[in-house]
Amino acid sequence: MNASVSQEQPPTSLGDVTRVPWSEIKDTTGSAAAIPFLLAALASGDDAAARTALYGLRNRICRYGFVVDEATAVTVPFLWDLVQRPQVTCRAQILRLLRNIAVTRQWETTAAAYPKVRRRHGDHIAWESAARQAVRAHSVAIERLLHERDTELVHATEELASALAASHTA
Repeated sequence: MNASVSQEQPPTSLGDVTRVPWSEIKDTTGSAAAIPFLLAALASGDDAAARTALYGLRNRICRYGFVVDEATAVTVPFLWDLVQRPQVTCRAQILRLLRNIAVTRQWETTAAAYPKVRRRHGDHIAWESAARQAVRAHSVAIERLLHERDTELVHATEELASALAASHTA
């Protein structure tokens, strides 16, 4: 990440969202400056606003379900925070987004087949790795989410846990 967060502890909850220099970070559309607004809409409790925000956020941090960028790893802790909040209306969909991020290896796979890619797109490879690590680093919430009453949420949690287990052995 080119921009750094000035405080010692990395931001992990929505209360910390202003500590991130979003306008200095890239997402798949350009500046990541809109991400805090999308996160706020996800947290709002308004289902329509949350679904629209999730669509916009997915387009910015995991486009097409597999293209991540610099802002992805920075955004992941906030997604983990949101998925643990009962008032968030699209928690299962957020878990599916985290699953997509956790298994993304587009640039890494391409660089393995074509080593010259690493020289030109090394940042992309590093962003993928950082995003996967961010998902894994905050996965302690999985155990609690597996005990939720919402079956769709539990199923999405199981999918994420399975993807993390598979990527850990790969």
